[in-house]
Amino acid sequence: QVQLVESGGGLVRPGGSLRLSCAASRFARAVGWFRQAPGNEREGISCITFLDNGMPYGSSYYADSVKGRFTISRDNAENTVYLQMNNLKPEDTGVYYCGARSNFTHVKVMCTQQLPPTFWGQGTQVTVSS
Repeated sequence: QVQLVESGGGLVRPGGSLRLSCAASRFARAVGWFRQAPGNEREGISCITFLDNGMPYGSSYYADSVKGRFTISRDNAENTVYLQMNNLKPEDTGVYYCGARSNFTHVKVMCTQQLPPTFWGQGTQVTVSS
């Protein structure tokens, strides 16, 4: 089992920034951020996969809607994955969930939910509004 705890959500004006955190109870090979806007299905925003030594494997995945604005990263010492969100837009509003899989999973395969995360956090609300 991997327990995930998200934090960092809140209310921000358009153009502002937030950094979400996902603290994991133990190492997971694939971790991603997913967003569910009101009335929509949950969609993959960004995913990252790691080697056994904790180093990122290949390139991270970003949904087209967030490319150039969001950055996913990991603090190995803290076993925490971050999502830095810049230039936020009203359409970024939603509940952001952290998801993870214990085994190696290609980032696109997990973020497009062909193989969805096995473990989920409780979610954190992000609201972008003036």
